Amino acid sequence: MVANLSHIIEQVGKDKGIDKSILIEALESAMLKAAEKRFGANKIIEAHYQEEMGEIELFLFKDVVEEPQNPDTEISLEDAKELDPDAALGDSIGVKLDSREFGRIDAQTAKQIIIQKVREAERNIVFSEYSSKKGEIITGIVQRFEKGDIIVDLGRAEAVLPKKEQVRREGYRQGERIRGVVLDVKTEAKGPQVIISRTHPGFLIKLFQMEVPEIFEGIVEIRGAAREPGERAKIAVVSNNSDVDPVGACVGVKGSRVQAVVQELKGEKIDIVHWSDDPAIFVKNTLSPAQISRVIVDEAEHAMEVIVPDDQLSLAIGKKGQNVRLAAKLTGWKIDIRTETESKGPKEGQLTPEEALRKEVEAAGAREEKEKADELSRTLAAALGISVKSASALVGAGYTDAGGLAGITRVALYELGVSDEDAELLLNREQ
Repeated sequence: MVANLSHIIEQVGKDKGIDKSILIEALESAMLKAAEKRFGANKIIEAHYQEEMGEIELFLFKDVVEEPQNPDTEISLEDAKELDPDAALGDSIGVKLDSREFGRIDAQTAKQIIIQKVREAERNIVFSEYSSKKGEIITGIVQRFEKGDIIVDLGRAEAVLPKKEQVRREGYRQGERIRGVVLDVKTEAKGPQVIISRTHPGFLIKLFQMEVPEIFEGIVEIRGAAREPGERAKIAVVSNNSDVDPVGACVGVKGSRVQAVVQELKGEKIDIVHWSDDPAIFVKNTLSPAQISRVIVDEAEHAMEVIVPDDQLSLAIGKKGQNVRLAAKLTGWKIDIRTETESKGPKEGQLTPEEALRKEVEAAGAREEKEKADELSRTLAAALGISVKSASALVGAGYTDAGGLAGITRVALYELGVSDEDAELLLNREQ
């Protein structure tokens, strides 16, 4: 047996962070498997760690009988008394095996089992460690990219930042430090996999907890958060101490605290508003900086009609409806914004606030799509050496790269609206 096994167990346990009992169990299991392979699986063998001697002892148990028929499983009373003077017929007595009889193959089997057990123990430790960190922020290094996901090295484990949990406007390079909030921990074949997010509202809340001592100490509470990641966010705060302004505490001197959070979120704008247990006041606060004339509450529909001065409509709705969407997310109420003029009743042919908002959002979306298509057309035109007009015709038909044009005919190009000159260029490229 290996000399000074106790010291090895202590050292491995310390280096790997594995409990001593787990290592002893792994050694006993490994020696037992090797012994069964060596002496036969039909025999009753037990393995016990002898701490004083620092070795694993193996015992082959045999039944005490008058006349042994099977020497592998039975022992005579006379031989049994030599091992244990108190032995009697019908007893089961353990005969110590000499582990030095094990060959190289037996040792290799034991080694593989020990390695497997140690790996399992390490995985369980990592799983438990990060399972307890759900909702907490962790930091790692960008290791590689897989199908849009970012794989982050945490040291003892890997984390995955899925594409859907990434902020669209953010970009990362290999070796760069990255932070995220732990969403989940999954058990995979390679080991525990930690799922992190940079878009979850919990990430924003935890960042403020790290930057604002009053939140960490419980003097100020964050009652809710809503985000459109990379663009804008709102958080609602309340103070448990009348002498502490919750909004001022989160903003910090000259905006130092909120700017630290904005910097981590790569420029995402953050509105900090006062929380109120009165829904109407809370909705009014969340629509800031717009001025609100009055609020009409419909409890049955869980909706509010918010009346604003005519010149405050755009500010209340926000860019592409962003302000009112975030307010609705944060408060949990359906919000309908109307101007003073509209609240007196729409004139014939005049759009309702809902229709105006919908049309504004649709128009903004259409402008964005056109800008994307124009950019794609210019890129395709430059790549193929054709006019932007012909490239626009191709993009409109779904051809966004040169590879998609393989096998296209002259007739098809003409039908799409590609000019004769550009069609000739494209067909020559194919040849």
